[in-house]
Amino acid sequence: MPIPAEGFPLAAAVSPRLQIVETTDSTNADVVSAVAADDAEWPHLSALLTTDQRHGRGRLDRHWIAPAGTALAVSVVVRVPGLPIEARGWIPLIAGAAMTSAVAAQLGEAHEVRLKWPNDVLVDGAKICGILAEAVPNHPDAVVVGAGVNTRMARTDLPVATAISFGAIGRECDDDRLLADFLTALRDHLDALVGARGDAEASGVHAAVEKACATIGADVTVSLPDDTVLEGRAERIDAGGRLVVSRGGAELPVAAGDVTHVR
Repeated sequence: MPIPAEGFPLAAAVSPRLQIVETTDSTNADVVSAVAADDAEWPHLSALLTTDQRHGRGRLDRHWIAPAGTALAVSVVVRVPGLPIEARGWIPLIAGAAMTSAVAAQLGEAHEVRLKWPNDVLVDGAKICGILAEAVPNHPDAVVVGAGVNTRMARTDLPVATAISFGAIGRECDDDRLLADFLTALRDHLDALVGARGDAEASGVHAAVEKACATIGADVTVSLPDDTVLEGRAERIDAGGRLVVSRGGAELPVAAGDVTHVR
């Protein structure tokens, strides 16, 4: 699908700067570079989007290429000067919860839309969206949140058997509404967290993320950054946004890792 002639008016009503490009290698790389070069031109909730991202990046430095017009890639600048450093781990989780609610609004009750910790969005257990949050070097209060949503990808083009798209389940995605809903929820959750001085419990952010999260209560395997694997039951998300996994009577907090739900 090419960029619509009318643009994205609903999303533009939420974002102070919504830049659309026909194609790029990576929206996240572009925005990180742009903010570093000219910080003032990219206020809070500024966004860059495309439907043709050639070299997308995800967590654990994964890379992928989607056929042009089959996925929506967007990177959003969030400004959090009032948020304590120790609370900034909630930003990717907030982004995941925001996109979960945006996708759910498109699909209604016909499909189960849940969050896999920390920020993958699942539809009926398969991944429809991945999110990557990156700090901007030398700009401590700026974070770039990138999301890639499988919109019109045919089932045969899905990169792995555990992926899904709107098109593969026979649904048409309203890209503008999806983006507007995502930006609105992202803004509201961040405002609440900043207003509570980083207290995720008091702000309601902790409850919102746990409610969306299918990982809680599941048996999981977690591939950790040091290449070890943790197996256990995901019990809860702690005050810092870490996933607490129980194993052999002990509870282990996980700050970063690749989670697989054990079926």
